[in-house]
Amino acid sequence: MPLRPVLGALAAAAATVLMLSTPATAAPGDNVTIDRTARLSVDGTVTVSGTYRCVDANGPVFVGAAISQDPSATRYGIGGTRAVCDGAYHRWQNSGTVTPNRLAPGPARVEAALVELRPHSGLPLPHFHASREQDVTLLAD
Repeated sequence: MPLRPVLGALAAAAATVLMLSTPATAAPGDNVTIDRTARLSVDGTVTVSGTYRCVDANGPVFVGAAISQDPSATRYGIGGTRAVCDGAYHRWQNSGTVTPNRLAPGPARVEAALVELRPHSGLPLPHFHASREQDVTLLAD
């Protein structure tokens, strides 16, 4: 299996799990935003998007995202996009399939995190550059 998808999946998982329990302290100039609408297709594919800015990094950086919808407390990880840390603003878009009928069009909550996998004693450990939570409207495709 190629290493890049594994690192992307690791970053997405780390973002989904850790951004909820770790307060993010954004580096100066680092930022992640979430668009006010997300898309839901009939097969359960959810697409969330926004922008990010990352100034500097020593390891690979990804934008990880998760979505939830009341009344369920379940958060669904929605992929990981490789980020470029060049100080410019970039668009990101993550898609992932959620079991059909778990989400419905309407209000939802999206969490996004800009996560760097920094090598530490040979292991890639997550370092948060920025994170954000935002209410969105989930629209049917």
